[in-house]
Amino acid sequence: MGKTVGIIGGMGPAATCDLMEKIIALTRAGCDQEHLHLIADVDTDIPDRTAAILHGGEDPVPELRKSARRLEAAGAELLLMPCNTAHYFYDSVAEAVSVPVLHMPRLTAQALRRAGVKTAGVLATDGTVQSGVYEKALAEAGIKAVYPAADLQREVMRLIYDGVKGRAVPLESIPVPDVLADLRAQGAEKFVLACTELPIAFAQLGLMERCLDPTRVLALAAIKAAGAESAVSGPW
Repeated sequence: MGKTVGIIGGMGPAATCDLMEKIIALTRAGCDQEHLHLIADVDTDIPDRTAAILHGGEDPVPELRKSARRLEAAGAELLLMPCNTAHYFYDSVAEAVSVPVLHMPRLTAQALRRAGVKTAGVLATDGTVQSGVYEKALAEAGIKAVYPAADLQREVMRLIYDGVKGRAVPLESIPVPDVLADLRAQGAEKFVLACTELPIAFAQLGLMERCLDPTRVLALAAIKAAGAESAVSGPW
C-alpha cells in the first residue's frame, strides 16, 4: 500500500534501523500488507559529514547521490535521509533524483512551531551546529535556537561518537543532565535531538521528557507522504 519509501542510510546504521522501527511502529496497520514498502540502502561508505563540513574531510556528496539514485532505481518514490548533518548537502542530493526527498530539519521546525515553541535547545554534531542547518530552519519558523556551552558541546559529541556510534564508553558516564540544565538556563522550552544517534541514547538514559525526536517527526511525515495512516495524532 502507498508509495515505496527509500532510506539513504548508514549514517549510522543504528540510526537507520531506528527510523525504520519508528515508521513501522507509527503506521496504523493490521497486517503485513498494510505496512509501507521500505527500501534501505545502509551505505556505510558515506564519509563523515562533520569532518567534511568543518575539517576538510572527504566530500560525502558523491556517495549520498549514488545512494539516492540506487534507491530511485530500485523503485523508491520518496526518499528519507536519517542524518541531520547530511542536510547541509540536501540540495545536492535532492537534485540528483526525480523523486521527493523529505527535509528533516524543516519538518522538525514546523512541528515545533505548531506546538507553539519559541525557543529550542539544539543538541547536535559540531557540523550541524556550526553549519547552521537547524538554526536556519528554526529561524524560518520563527523559533530561536540555543546551543550548549563549548565544554558541554564536547560532551554531546562524545555521546554521539563514543557512546552510540563507537560504543566505547557507557552512556551513563556522560553528563547529559548538565547539558540539559545549561539549555534550560538559556530559555529552551524543548530539546531538539538533532542527531539521529541522540534519540537512541536519550531513550536508553530515560531522558526523553521535553525532547523532540526529529527521527520520529521524519517517520510520521514519511507515513503521511507515502499515503499510509498514522497510528498517532499530534505534531510528534
